[in-house]
Amino acid sequence: MTDVTELTVGVFGGTGPQGKGLALRWARAGIQVVLGSRSAERGAAAAAALREEAGVDRVRGLDNAGAAAAADLVLVAVPWEGHGALLESVREQLVGKIVVDCVNPLGFDKQGPFALPVEEGSAAQQAEKLLPESRVTAAFHHVSAVHLADLSIAEMATDVLVLGDDREATDVVRALADAIPGMRGVYGGRLRNAHQVEAFTANLIAINRRYKAHAGIRVTDI
Repeated sequence: MTDVTELTVGVFGGTGPQGKGLALRWARAGIQVVLGSRSAERGAAAAAALREEAGVDRVRGLDNAGAAAAADLVLVAVPWEGHGALLESVREQLVGKIVVDCVNPLGFDKQGPFALPVEEGSAAQQAEKLLPESRVTAAFHHVSAVHLADLSIAEMATDVLVLGDDREATDVVRALADAIPGMRGVYGGRLRNAHQVEAFTANLIAINRRYKAHAGIRVTDI
């Protein structure tokens, strides 16, 4: 498995619960992290707070373009509404780099969460269309942000489905999942299958609401 401790991982959405939680766990695992924000000042402030929380100095903050340029690999963990515009703004800086999309296009109404239709098929496929010279993958959709933020939970007992058409890229992302204690990266198929993975998040939210839990997934027999 690829050694990801030598990588610098950029996180778009590092002030949101999912991006911040993953950045926290990666920093604790010895990985260099750079947070991207709409302004360098906001990025620096978010990084300072995360360094204090993580107890390590492996986190810095820049504006989105700067973070994209500084990173070897980036995680996209932004709200669906800003997904396309963000990726268009950093297309040049992400040429040739692995992009990990964990965005879930969801809506909410009185009946609960539901998957939104996406013209390209999924958020990950939209990323692939907008970043034709990047190596787009999809992963980390089903990881509990609450558990990520709780450092009293030493091991994240969950699997991460990793999808993509570039085998080397999916292996790197699987290793990035494996770097977090208790977490396991599992190849989940081609990028064209990302829609149902993103949409399944609505089911997990419904489960968590019903059972007052922070459920993830486990893949059996492998």
